[in-house]
Amino acid sequence: MISEILILVISFVVLLAIGVPVAWSIGLSCLFTMLATIDSLAAFTTVAQRMGTGLDSFALLAIPFFILAGQIMNQGGIANRLINFAKALIGSLPGGLVYVNVIAAMLFGAISGSAVAAASAIGGILGPPMERENYSREFGAAINVTSSTTGLVIPPSNILIVYSLASGGVSIASLFLAGYLPGILMGLALMLVAAIWIKKKKYPAGNASSFGKIASTFLNALPSLLLLVVVIGGIVTGIFTATEASGIAVLYCLILSLIYGELNPKMLYNVFLSSVGTTAIVMLLIATSMSMSWVMSYENIPQSVSSALLNLSENKYVILLIINLLLLFVGTFMDMTPAVLIFTPIFLPVMVNLGVDPVHFGIIMVMNLCVGLCTPPVGAVLFIGVGVAKTTLQKVIKPLLPLYLVMAIVLLLVTFIPAISLWLPSLFE
Repeated sequence: MISEILILVISFVVLLAIGVPVAWSIGLSCLFTMLATIDSLAAFTTVAQRMGTGLDSFALLAIPFFILAGQIMNQGGIANRLINFAKALIGSLPGGLVYVNVIAAMLFGAISGSAVAAASAIGGILGPPMERENYSREFGAAINVTSSTTGLVIPPSNILIVYSLASGGVSIASLFLAGYLPGILMGLALMLVAAIWIKKKKYPAGNASSFGKIASTFLNALPSLLLLVVVIGGIVTGIFTATEASGIAVLYCLILSLIYGELNPKMLYNVFLSSVGTTAIVMLLIATSMSMSWVMSYENIPQSVSSALLNLSENKYVILLIINLLLLFVGTFMDMTPAVLIFTPIFLPVMVNLGVDPVHFGIIMVMNLCVGLCTPPVGAVLFIGVGVAKTTLQKVIKPLLPLYLVMAIVLLLVTFIPAISLWLPSLFE
């Protein structure tokens, strides 16, 4: 068994190191491992079969629909209305545009379920006005990158759906409810760092918005905000499943964008094309990750890791700390989707054995991997944010450091205070 584990790990690391895309690295390392165990025809057949069966899940249908809803929001004027409402509400505060960035990212990310879409849309819209008002381009990029990840915790969230699949059926409704308080807490912590930075730079207050303007922008943004009520309310009350909710989200966003008049047939074609491309990448990652998860189970890797961790300590908090550190490390070089699919079957049995709620662990895992999206060398959101801000990675790292620190502090709070995640789901039991 040791030789098969070494083949799996070494081949995966080497393939990543030479620049092979993550999905292909995962799939090929699975194939090499199986070739060392069984004959070639059976190995190719098994890997292909596991990739196919890995995608055979009704819950996964929600992912392409939520991706499409996010793309429609980005192009259909919905993002602009959310940002205008946030600006009217708090834009008059000293350094108000930084707070606007965080709140808009939380709202847009929550509705679209995509950190990359949030970083791209909000960075593109707020970047020019922030530059005109002499905000630091690098700090603006840093706050945009980190705040965009809050939408992966605040529902609806594609990655929580993936976790539900990997965990063997943890309630999606419970996961969605559990994400609210940790996501909001993360946003508030980032705003605290922003407030300290703004005070240090002595930014002046902006012009206060009239009540009429606040009311007007709120009414413009209200249909977009109601999407959250419709989608999450429908899932929690059992009116529809997460997959059905994703279809409703697409229809809602499409009708809203057509009413706003900002989405023409040519743009809609590009939206569909972009959504198909993103969906294809995500689904290939899921397929190969499910294959790797099966290979590891076949080689008894989860049981070995579980025994090793429990031999280190039987203290729940020590094991939680170790798993947090491991996931933070994994997040720096592996995309979120394969990380959840591969490591959930390894770590979740250990957590359940120690009495950790699977819903709570799901939030811990996602928050850990959110940090990875903001760190080099493969942080997708980091590179999107840097590109949109037209700056360099080297210049953004310094302002990112205090933001990394507060993200880690919030992660520890959520890890060691289960009620932050589990209080809301407990109200609906």
